[in-house]
Parts: sequence; structure tokens; C-alpha cells
Amino acid sequence: MSLRRLALAAALTPALLVVPAASAAPLPLGGAEGPDAGSDRLTITIADSGPHDGTYELYCHPAGGTHPRPKEACDQLDSQTKWGSDLFASVPKDANCTMIYGGPERAHVSGTWAGRPVNTDFNRTNGCEIARWNRFSTLFGQSKGLPKKTTAETGQG
Repeated sequence: MSLRRLALAAALTPALLVVPAASAAPLPLGGAEGPDAGSDRLTITIADSGPHDGTYELYCHPAGGTHPRPKEACDQLDSQTKWGSDLFASVPKDANCTMIYGGPERAHVSGTWAGRPVNTDFNRTNGCEIARWNRFSTLFGQSKGLPKKTTAETGQG
């Protein structure tokens, strides 16, 4: 072995010993403190809803982030998650929906849920979209089981 190769091998040996130790370290879970919290992380942006407008981070497993009620929102999502189905699937284009307007509220959700990427929009422009919105009511800052009343129900509009 040449002196040059021997010197190179001697120089690289400490680096080779350090790399496996660093890569063998457990991955940080991040907890509720930051974006590395679990694999279920969502960014929710709500517009035209009044008091709930804004952008929130939601981390689940464990629950945390800037969402006002992270545990309740995670529980609502968990209760609807089923293996092999897309929880955040849009309303099918050919769905027969009642032509009722539920209000101007809009939301965008992006991130990762149950190992799947999420990038979807929500609105309340017809009966199907209102039902879809209501399934995620806690995610959007509303009380679970108490969906926002439509303009027809409040007498406004």
C-alpha cells in the first residue's frame, strides 16, 4: 500500500467511526413543540369565517401545535381515519348535491396524515361541501357536533 493511501485511510478512519454513531441515534419525536412532532402534521388556513380566520399548525400523536384545541381536533380526525381510504378526499365531481349555500367560509389543509400527503380545499358552497366541512368542524375551530348554521337558518343573506 502506498504511503499516500495509508495517510488517506488514517485520516478517514475517525470520520468513519463517528458517522455510524450519529446515524444510530434515535430520531427525535419533537413532541408538541415543533414541526417534527409525529408523522401527522397539518397546516390549516381558514378564511372568511370571522373569529376562526387564521393559519394554525396541528400536530397529532402527541397532540400539539398552534391549533386552539389540538387534542379535540386530533381525536376528530382519528375517529374518521380508516385504513386504505383518503380521509381528506374531495367531493366527487359527479356527486348529486343539494344546491344550498352554507356561507363564504373557506379552508385549505396541507401536510401529512396517516402517512399520506394532504393538500386540499374546503368550502360551504353546496350540501355535499357543507357535510364535508362539518366532518372537520373541530379542525376548523368549531365545536364538534355543532356545525355552523347556514345563512338560511340564521335568516341572513
